[in-house]
Amino acid sequence: MQIFRSKWTPLFISNFLGVYNDNFLKHCIIFISVGWALPGWMAQSQLISIVSASLVVPYLFLSPLAGRFAVIYSKKSVFRICKLLEIPVLLLACVSFYYHWVLLAVLAVLLMGILSCLYSPSKYSLIRDIGGEQGVSYGSGVFEMMAFLGILIGTVSASIVSDRYNQWIVFGLFVGLAVLGYIVTRLIKATELPENKDEIGTLNSIRFLIDSFRFARQHENVNSAVFGASAFWLIGGVVQMNLVIHCKHVYRTSNTTTGLIMACAAIGIAFGCWAAGKISGTQVKKGLILIGILSMSVLFFVLSFFHISLLLFVFCIFSVAFMGGIFQIPCLSMLQNANLDRKLGDMIGYLNLVTFIFVLLGTFFFFLTTYFTAENSFAVFGVILVICLLVTIYFLRKSPEFLNESKAMLHLSNRT
Repeated sequence: MQIFRSKWTPLFISNFLGVYNDNFLKHCIIFISVGWALPGWMAQSQLISIVSASLVVPYLFLSPLAGRFAVIYSKKSVFRICKLLEIPVLLLACVSFYYHWVLLAVLAVLLMGILSCLYSPSKYSLIRDIGGEQGVSYGSGVFEMMAFLGILIGTVSASIVSDRYNQWIVFGLFVGLAVLGYIVTRLIKATELPENKDEIGTLNSIRFLIDSFRFARQHENVNSAVFGASAFWLIGGVVQMNLVIHCKHVYRTSNTTTGLIMACAAIGIAFGCWAAGKISGTQVKKGLILIGILSMSVLFFVLSFFHISLLLFVFCIFSVAFMGGIFQIPCLSMLQNANLDRKLGDMIGYLNLVTFIFVLLGTFFFFLTTYFTAENSFAVFGVILVICLLVTIYFLRKSPEFLNESKAMLHLSNRT
């Protein structure tokens, strides 16, 4: 398969293993710790919130530092060192599972989140270093596809392992995949630009956000790329939270069925990312942005105003996720393709920080909507529809090239 061309293989596999390890550890704690003696102040729902937050909170505070690492050091070295450090962290997780120490397990998740944050800009920047300007769309598409497959398989395998719990199997997966991830990362070959050790930056998150926004304004479509990619995670986060309520209240599904529907969404995003990379080829197809977000808007209109059958609902969720992948990849490719040189690392750190803020906004919108509508999941889909329309308006007003390229792509598609 083209996906496993030799120059890309180590990067794609290392990305998959990193995302898999994060999600496998997180969900093993969520599923298995039910039988542990939790502290008196901690209910299982609180544990879920704490574990989930531990993976993402580091991005709020450490994104500037992570971006700086990708500018002043070798990105391959940053990636390798962080992957090496994952091995003792997962050994620590093994100790926590052996003794049923939940706080130590949470600490292990937090450390994994910190490492993932620190190597994220370096990891993403390697896409361009490996594939060059012509490879950013293909590389970004498959890279994101592997990430969502890591989320999906990590979550599902944790649920399977928890039902047939054998601590030595879990320990073997923790440590074995961490070691494999480090070995694969060492095989990455990329032509990097010289390190810029004279780069003056800030580690203050607010200052970093302001400086990065100003710098991005000087380069065409960079802020648009960051906004679009972050909006994707906002929409996806709200959809994921709403699926639990909608499936329970409207279709009376079991937790297993709800989980399978979520898995369909993850598969849809993975295939959408792959398709966007395949369609784009050696170019950045900006027209896919409007095609993706407009298609999502139509689907969310259906979900907001019509009580459809469960089978049709699953199809709509899969389609929304697929079009989300179509929307996401050109946004990431625009960022990769901008003439940023070593500053690309800072811009990916900027993207991570903005994404975290958008995810928090999505959580806030979900809370307000469910609070004032007595958990009306149709209303939540309506809010997502409004968000999609606002994103559409933003890209239409930002530049006519997005609309013109979308029309050209649709015209070509109709002719063929």
